[in-house]
Amino acid sequence: MVAEGWQYQPSPPTIQCFLEKALIRITKLDRKELCLVGAGRTDTGVHAQGQVAHFTTPFAYHCLDSFHSAINGLLPPDIRVREISAACPEFHARTSTKSKIYHYKIYNEAVMDPFHTNYAYHSAHKLNPHAMQEAANHFVGVHDFTSFANAVHNDRVRSPIKKISRFDVTKMDAIIQLEVEGTGFLYRQVRNMVALLIQVGREGLPPEIVPGIIAAKDRKELAKVALSAPPHGLYLMSVNYDKEILKPPVGSPPVSFGRTHQISRCKLLFY
Repeated sequence: MVAEGWQYQPSPPTIQCFLEKALIRITKLDRKELCLVGAGRTDTGVHAQGQVAHFTTPFAYHCLDSFHSAINGLLPPDIRVREISAACPEFHARTSTKSKIYHYKIYNEAVMDPFHTNYAYHSAHKLNPHAMQEAANHFVGVHDFTSFANAVHNDRVRSPIKKISRFDVTKMDAIIQLEVEGTGFLYRQVRNMVALLIQVGREGLPPEIVPGIIAAKDRKELAKVALSAPPHGLYLMSVNYDKEILKPPVGSPPVSFGRTHQISRCKLLFY
């Protein structure tokens, strides 16, 4: 099963639609009453290990474990809710966000490991992680990232000024992992930054090219030297919030991390 990213789009199916259908079936509410909101949209092919969403319900739940099991029982096997918690009225999955962390994985060997095919970008050309780190350092700070944003066809206007607090390049055997944390990211910004770092890693471009492309504030400048990196190597790892706003209201049921089933006595013999 292949689902599109986080957005409401009945066909082709999206992760948001699958989750909404499960919630509608459990709560008997319609989607306008649920008001399901995700922390951010993800493109088709991008993985989300730490996506956060919230919805509203008029019901008071005394135990979230059964609710948790019901949701996962209705979702396809490659979509899972890992945690459910009550939230304070001020919490909003998108606007309460303090930062997001993304990973991009590059498999850097001559022959691609088939077990990584759908989960890492393959670069048969040997990359220089030290040059990539030097280039990545130029992204850290507050910048206008217009040069690294693709056009979005909607009415929502977003500020191109974003803060990146860290951008780490780590080599782990055959995998080169890029980890970036920032207050927010523009449409395809991470994939476009990665694409430039890959060109630097191939030693076709110097690390010092990054400040010039940032200063240009023109997507065409990046397009002259790099194309967008493919989506399947990208992961939304976590969405971070202030601890205070994550505290559930007084009297709320315990947070559910999934129900654990135990068998006290084995009645079947295995040979």
